[in-house]
Amino acid sequence: MRGLYAIADTGYLQGPDLAPGVERALRGGARAIQYRDKSGSASERARRAEVLRALCTTYGAIFVINDDVELARTVMADGVHLGRNDAPIGAAREALGADALIGVSCYNDLARAQWAITNGADYLAFGSFFPSRTKPDAVRAAPELLRTARTRFDVPLVAIGGITPDNGAGLLEAGADMLAVVSGVFDQPDIERAARRYVSLFTQRE
Repeated sequence: MRGLYAIADTGYLQGPDLAPGVERALRGGARAIQYRDKSGSASERARRAEVLRALCTTYGAIFVINDDVELARTVMADGVHLGRNDAPIGAAREALGADALIGVSCYNDLARAQWAITNGADYLAFGSFFPSRTKPDAVRAAPELLRTARTRFDVPLVAIGGITPDNGAGLLEAGADMLAVVSGVFDQPDIERAARRYVSLFTQRE
């Protein structure tokens, strides 16, 4: 897991704009897509997730479902991302199998990160590192948290929260493997170009 982790939130990508927007992000080089939908019906979410899974397969990207273990199982997603109030890691692993990716939001909490690793998480997400339009009330984390996590945990680290092409390089330097972005990609007039700007942060480090 390395590169741009684009979160396709239906708060930014409405209905018919979802799949084309995700494909533009993939053309721009996104290496992972997370589908986040808090409002669609079960049937709508399943239909949309099937389309996004197929796109990710075409582009060789990871496809992760936010929160919904059953949806991830139904559409054979690569994995699921779990927050503080979502399904237990063990239940997700039982439902999705040994090969599934299970990511866990750790906010600014290294103790939660240790708990997640102990219970079988495959990657850890930290943030918000900067003020976030998507989650303005999110707890704040400092880049030093990534440096500490990098020394403690041998799993991919995902940074999230207000990340732009201008401030993201410092998070990579601090130890992030992936930069998770919502509005910085999907609320831009040219989604593909926006994605490429983030991807360039990684290519500059090669």
